[in-house]
Amino acid sequence: MEAILTVALTGASGAVFGREMLRALEADSRVTRVHFVASENSLRVLAEELGVSGRNGLLEKLLGAEPAKTVQLSDADIGAAIASGSHPSNGMIILPCSMGTLAAIANGLANSLIARAADVTLKERRPLVLCVRETPFNRIHLRNMTLAAEAGATIFPCIPAFYFKPTDSTEMARQFVDRVLAHIGLPQPGAYVWKAEE
Repeated sequence: MEAILTVALTGASGAVFGREMLRALEADSRVTRVHFVASENSLRVLAEELGVSGRNGLLEKLLGAEPAKTVQLSDADIGAAIASGSHPSNGMIILPCSMGTLAAIANGLANSLIARAADVTLKERRPLVLCVRETPFNRIHLRNMTLAAEAGATIFPCIPAFYFKPTDSTEMARQFVDRVLAHIGLPQPGAYVWKAEE
């Protein structure tokens, strides 16, 4: 399997999840291209949570190296290739997905590249994984998640597991990323797999 994916980071807490997703995809030989979009609000979260500031050189800072197959697009570039259904893609992951981004997608606003690419992903019936990050949920959040799920998205909340006894937040984030990637058909070699007692 060779995959072309879109990954978006939006303005919700959980920047470490997005960073680990980008690193996993950059290292995965089955993935040939990653289109990366960071919303304007995500830049503040990245600065506050990871100490990564500015749009210039953002990918290098997140990956810790020069990207080999990940390209960064502007959220304002509504005419980018990923905004068209004719552009080849195997799916889109928004991690973390803010409630504002969820609302735009659930209601078909397509008012940014992230929302438009998600809309295209749904209309082309490709996998769209929304890793929502908020707590508690109000009724608007729940209704928007229902609308998005009914349209074909997978709601995959940022809820890390603890049964594998993670040592730090990076390990928790990486194992969560492994679960998301397994869900779209890209199981990772270092993923923890629960084994019931025999």
